[in-house]
Amino acid sequence: MNHPLLIIGAGLAGWQAVREFRKLDTTTPVTLVTADAGDFYAKPTLSNAFGQKRGPAQLVTTPAATIAQTLNVTLLSYTQVTAIDTAAQVVQTSTGPLAYRDLVLATGAQPIRVPLAGAAADQVLSVNSLADFGVFHQRLTALGEGARVAIMGAGLIGCEFANDLAGAGYAVAVVDPSDRPLAALLPPTASVQLQAALEGLSVQWHLGTTVQSVEPQAGALSLTLGNGQSIAADIVLSAIGLRADTALAQAAGIACERGIVVNRQLQTSAPHVWGLGDGAQYASAASPGAPTGRTLPYVMPIMAAAKVLAANLCGTEATLEFAAMPVAIKTPALPIVAHPPAPGHLGAWVEQTLGEWWFAPADAPERAHGFVLTGTHTSKRMALVKQMVAVV
Repeated sequence: MNHPLLIIGAGLAGWQAVREFRKLDTTTPVTLVTADAGDFYAKPTLSNAFGQKRGPAQLVTTPAATIAQTLNVTLLSYTQVTAIDTAAQVVQTSTGPLAYRDLVLATGAQPIRVPLAGAAADQVLSVNSLADFGVFHQRLTALGEGARVAIMGAGLIGCEFANDLAGAGYAVAVVDPSDRPLAALLPPTASVQLQAALEGLSVQWHLGTTVQSVEPQAGALSLTLGNGQSIAADIVLSAIGLRADTALAQAAGIACERGIVVNRQLQTSAPHVWGLGDGAQYASAASPGAPTGRTLPYVMPIMAAAKVLAANLCGTEATLEFAAMPVAIKTPALPIVAHPPAPGHLGAWVEQTLGEWWFAPADAPERAHGFVLTGTHTSKRMALVKQMVAVV
């Protein structure tokens, strides 16, 4: 029997894997299983939709039925995968077993949720999917312009949402244990720039502290912070980061660390099982501080990985090599392009001029292992990528 290529997950990684595979093979049956509808949308648009006055329906770029027909895919939407038998090459689902020729795990990542006290702790929302955004959008639009939004987390997603919501007329407060926004990605002076830019949109910062409890109060919510302060909000959004979804893989005995471990060909430790996307830990992204590989929860790594995966699935051995892939952070109040150094590289941020920083070793300041650009300096993005590739 001609078993299909089976893909779990209908995010960018899952659909991009199908697209690249179909460029090389138009006849092998492909089945894609997803717990949601399977509509295609760009996940990064979730954090800038309010400013563009777009709701969940407007974020869908290709309906599930259309993309499945175009790519000749059997789509099993609203279907839960419960177990993987790698020896038998069978996946158990809520609608029955599915045999596979090869299996691609594109299971993505899940929001990190910290335990909170308080009778309203269960009202804290996260936005990690179109369905999540639908709930958030419905509640916030019902509250109307001027509603108070407390965001837990001043990382990339937290800052993008803060900019988007404040620009759309909502009152935004951001809480984070770091002493500055985007502390993991930016040099201190760039963080100061971003903090000031968002303050210009009336974003309030509560840095160096955390949310301890969330209680209902007079039709709204009261947040008690670790520093003893309290803030009022109408809605609370948790944006403190993502963790690779490895549950299925681990239960099947597939090697996992920070993500599902894949080699430079995208193979997992199990025969005929492959991985990519936010749930994968790429050996191709190994660095001095992460010798067995890293997770890369960004768009460009997925695009690169999908091409290599498709070639290997079609019998042409290909090896994944990541090029320099700067991240554009969607904070229009202060445009930012960041290419942080890989873990383990020794050095420090060196300010070339306000708006341009290089991460370089003290004894070789010309050898940049990363860079950050803000404002008008973001136009130097491609030039710095070429320069960094040349010297690293």
